[in-house]
Amino acid sequence: MSATEWFQARLRSGEKSKVPVASEGAAKGASKSAPKPSARSTAERLQATLRKADEALSPRALRRVLADLQAVIDPRVSEVEGGRRAHAIADGYRAATPEERRDYWALMSEHFAADAQKLEIARNQHQASVGTPDEGQAELRLRRALVSPRMRLLQRFAVEPEGMRFLVDLRADLLPCLKADKRLLALDAELEHLFSTWFDVAFLELRRIDWDSPASLIEKLIRYEAVHDIKSWSDVKNRLDDSDRRCYGFFHPRLPNEPLIFVEVALVDRISDGITPLLDEAAVPVLPARATTAIFYSISNTQNGLRGVSFGDSLIKRVVETLQDELPRLKTFATLSPIPGFRTWLAKNAADLLPRLDEKREAELGRLVGSLPPTADRLLAAADSAATFDAKSPLRQWLRQAAAEYLGRALVDGTPADPVARFHLGNGARVERLNWAGDPSPKGHKQSYGLMVNYLYDLKRLDKHRTWLADGKVAVSGDIESLYFKKG
Repeated sequence: MSATEWFQARLRSGEKSKVPVASEGAAKGASKSAPKPSARSTAERLQATLRKADEALSPRALRRVLADLQAVIDPRVSEVEGGRRAHAIADGYRAATPEERRDYWALMSEHFAADAQKLEIARNQHQASVGTPDEGQAELRLRRALVSPRMRLLQRFAVEPEGMRFLVDLRADLLPCLKADKRLLALDAELEHLFSTWFDVAFLELRRIDWDSPASLIEKLIRYEAVHDIKSWSDVKNRLDDSDRRCYGFFHPRLPNEPLIFVEVALVDRISDGITPLLDEAAVPVLPARATTAIFYSISNTQNGLRGVSFGDSLIKRVVETLQDELPRLKTFATLSPIPGFRTWLAKNAADLLPRLDEKREAELGRLVGSLPPTADRLLAAADSAATFDAKSPLRQWLRQAAAEYLGRALVDGTPADPVARFHLGNGARVERLNWAGDPSPKGHKQSYGLMVNYLYDLKRLDKHRTWLADGKVAVSGDIESLYFKKG
């Protein structure tokens, strides 16, 4: 059944405005309460008779799960049989409590590592052979020694059709627990390594999602939308069905009808400065043949378990190529993006920005907030009324300057502090323009006092901008650079 057919059926049944929305945790990837790690290692627990209060599985049950896991990679069984055994373990895992699942991870982490003695021997042999004719053979032995039984175990889970789904979900369960239990880091690293291969863009299919896509797919689009919540069926129809709107997603053959990442695009005649017109269901569509600009206004990752596996760069490139083939008049490709970390960053750094004000601006702000010189606390309190500031407000100018500093100069370990900036700048875009009141919603005010930003994808300069970023320099337009504080 297509979305059109399903929507019509809902209309007939009187369900005109209901939108199927998942729970907040499922929709936004809210972190689950992480089960606490057991104080004893699984090796100690396997030798015990009784379990302690902080342990989920009894020693007997733990031994049984370990034996089942070891049977999956028994060298005497075929890959198909190993996959069948892994499937049975996956069923048991799904039925387990969060605390019991943690015991599964602990067993995989602590009992399926690479053989430390063989690895040390291979490493020493490789080091001794560097520069000799035996170096290639020694490297081969080292590579084989690095392949852990855990890697083979995880690969066996992927033999069954549902195995990929199971592993992605398992990692999503695992991620919130890594900080509290470093013993799980190796398991997470091997899962991420496998996913980076299995979900390489060469194996992904770019598909357009429209109103005639399966209803179940559109439900997932609504559930996973992470930037601008979809509020009604008419809202989602506007985003998918209007002639000047496009939506594309990456799909993997092992996860059918499950978008891994998707992007929503508006076809317009100039770079957009606010989200409200783009989401306005009553707006007059731009004729696609006359559009000159494609605005990427929402990009959402859907699978928490694939964190660290990058699709965005390739998705945007593929969408740009697809749009250029369809609409040759398109010349400008840009985003209209939130600035989710700005308000939090400013709360921590406002005091450090004050000495960089010139005397005139310092006096203007001081008079406005009733403190000479102005204090960070008073400025931040006044900024809460940002929606009321007129174009000449000194506070409005100060917020725009601070946002420019945040996007163009705030780096953490050499990368942009803002997560959305990190994504687009890492793809080679540049910070093009700040838009006051770009997102007037409560969410926009909470994140960035309503400010939004355009990142421009100049297709001829993407590599150049990436090189700059690798050297700690952010690519910005002249408009952004002119907003920097002049002092400091």
